[in-house]
Amino acid sequence: MRILFLVQGEGRGHLTQALSLSQILQTAGHEVTGAIVGVTAERNIPTFFSEKFTAPVIPIFSPGLVYNAGTNALEPTKTTLRAIRTIRPFWRSLKQVRAIIDRHRPDVVVNFYEMLGGMTYALLRPSVPMLCIAHQYMAFHPDFQRPKGQWFYRQAFKFNTLLTCFGAHELLALSFDKQPDALKKRVRIVPPLLRREVTEIKPSAGDLLLAYVTQPGLKTELLNAHEQHPEIRMDGFHSGVSVPDQIIDDTLSFHAIDGQRFLEFMARCKAIVTTAGFESVCEAAYLGKPALMIPQPNHFEQACNAIDGQRAGVGTAADRFDLDQLLAYLPNYDTHLSERFRAWHGQGHFMFLAAINRAAASSSSSSGGFFSTRMRHLLRS
Repeated sequence: MRILFLVQGEGRGHLTQALSLSQILQTAGHEVTGAIVGVTAERNIPTFFSEKFTAPVIPIFSPGLVYNAGTNALEPTKTTLRAIRTIRPFWRSLKQVRAIIDRHRPDVVVNFYEMLGGMTYALLRPSVPMLCIAHQYMAFHPDFQRPKGQWFYRQAFKFNTLLTCFGAHELLALSFDKQPDALKKRVRIVPPLLRREVTEIKPSAGDLLLAYVTQPGLKTELLNAHEQHPEIRMDGFHSGVSVPDQIIDDTLSFHAIDGQRFLEFMARCKAIVTTAGFESVCEAAYLGKPALMIPQPNHFEQACNAIDGQRAGVGTAADRFDLDQLLAYLPNYDTHLSERFRAWHGQGHFMFLAAINRAAASSSSSSGGFFSTRMRHLLRS
């Protein structure tokens, strides 16, 4: 069977999920013909993906999210204005996507939360069935927990998610744990897709706390936490570090962003402090490392992830680097969670292959009825 990928290039989560599914499909004897990756002028395709993905990688412009350069907070208004300003190049991108689908002639298109996919199927109606995969599709599940209030951000998040999945045969919602499917909304609950390096590394017990510092404010909070608890060994991976290792003192060091080294540190840490990105929290859960999850400001999706992760027992949610909260949580962390999480993850191989087969066997393509009713149906919940 021939499968074409569409991948959102924002962050590393969707890209690593695409790498993982590619490995599953190739092991099963299927052919991944290529990956269309949404990029912007400021965001190219990361080398970790282009070097490891074995099929052709095709970058195509797609409007990206806008973050505040000082605080790293998501800015919804500027994100919307950018999308409006780039509507003409975006339309050209949709026509490019349709042409690539026609040229590759895949049996199934798999879309990892890229708006180019949903809008191409909504407006240009390819005949190839599309399968959509992302944790964000949990937003359409009736039992998914959300922050109280924040009505505007909630609707904006659901609307943006909707734009990625028009015309989809099914929505595969990646989840921390098993939950009932919501088949009336075409949502099936599936395990996380983790990179092979995570599943192959052997974790060990350790005393250090590991922090993934993407926000300037978090670095300041980490330094303050270090002053309050100088006896605790802390290592932080920080985008502002230009050398591999920057030693501050005997118990605090910063390191340049490096995916493989971060994984090695995670395997031997006691706990991690990170934003509430789904992928990194799942990797920590697989390795049995509790997480302090700090959503990026104004990032509704990450706020949902933190609540959902706390429900599933993978860590504790906070709005700042609260080291005392993490230290109080550690004695209550369920040390058997990693075993259950690994068992859930292990079911994914067969569930993803089954979904591919269902999509390929479906006689329906992108349906007009789906396009016309989907917004009303999904935003109702």
